[in-house]
Amino acid sequence: MIVRTRFAPSPTGPLHLGHALAARVAHALAHQSPGGRFLLRHEDLDGPRVRAAFYQAIEDDLQWLGLGWDGEPLRQASRAAAYDAALTRLRDQELIYPCFCTRREIQDEWARMAAAPQGVESPVYPGSCRSLSRPQQLAKLNSATPHAWRLDAQRAAALTGPLTFRDLCCGTVAVNPGLLGDVVLARKDIGCAYHLAVVVDDAFQQITHVTRGDDLLASTHVHRLLQALLGLPEPLYLHHPLVRDEHGQRLAKRSDSRAIATLRQSGLTPAEVLALTDPALPACACF
Repeated sequence: MIVRTRFAPSPTGPLHLGHALAARVAHALAHQSPGGRFLLRHEDLDGPRVRAAFYQAIEDDLQWLGLGWDGEPLRQASRAAAYDAALTRLRDQELIYPCFCTRREIQDEWARMAAAPQGVESPVYPGSCRSLSRPQQLAKLNSATPHAWRLDAQRAAALTGPLTFRDLCCGTVAVNPGLLGDVVLARKDIGCAYHLAVVVDDAFQQITHVTRGDDLLASTHVHRLLQALLGLPEPLYLHHPLVRDEHGQRLAKRSDSRAIATLRQSGLTPAEVLALTDPALPACACF
């Protein structure tokens, strides 16, 4: 197998040490294999937050770190037709439904429930719109009521049957289709949402190994389900630890002191910056 990995930042802010680790892991894994390829994907679907300058800043930081990529960077903003085709396929199978709930309405519903269904970090969507009849859905759609499209996780799981995915650190993991509930796959304001776009693009770029932070391990349950529903290849996974600050919190783009550009300006070399990510390198792989 020719290993193909990818690094997929969002051009909504500068790269920080957490990004450096993610790129380093993907780059190293690709280059451990003869002919391996490391690809760059700009996840730029969040239009209001995307800034043109960050595309170049991301690429400049990667080049400075010595983490060059193969081929032309992919921009998700150019992939709308592929996402629409995947969404149509799921809609034709009656595996998604329109959700007209506002964030406040969802919060109010959680408050009314004696025990809101709990996800990994917060309660999952309570399914308020799942039971709407077809005429009710059409009436709201025809009135241009703002809506999202959600995956019907229970119906999807019944169709696929039991699934697993293989993680190079965690081993074989049984998929829990309802772990994140009926996730949003598309919204009117940004079109395709993360869960669907990443699955479609990993298949398009022929990614064999998906490497990313262990904060996204729960998302892989959804992604494996979508791969099965859409007939897409199943990659191997490597979920690595996160770079954390002195308080044990994961880094955010507002962590300017950990931004690659800031560290560059302070006089650190690329090797010194990458060495700061050493404590978070996954013990299950050789780097």
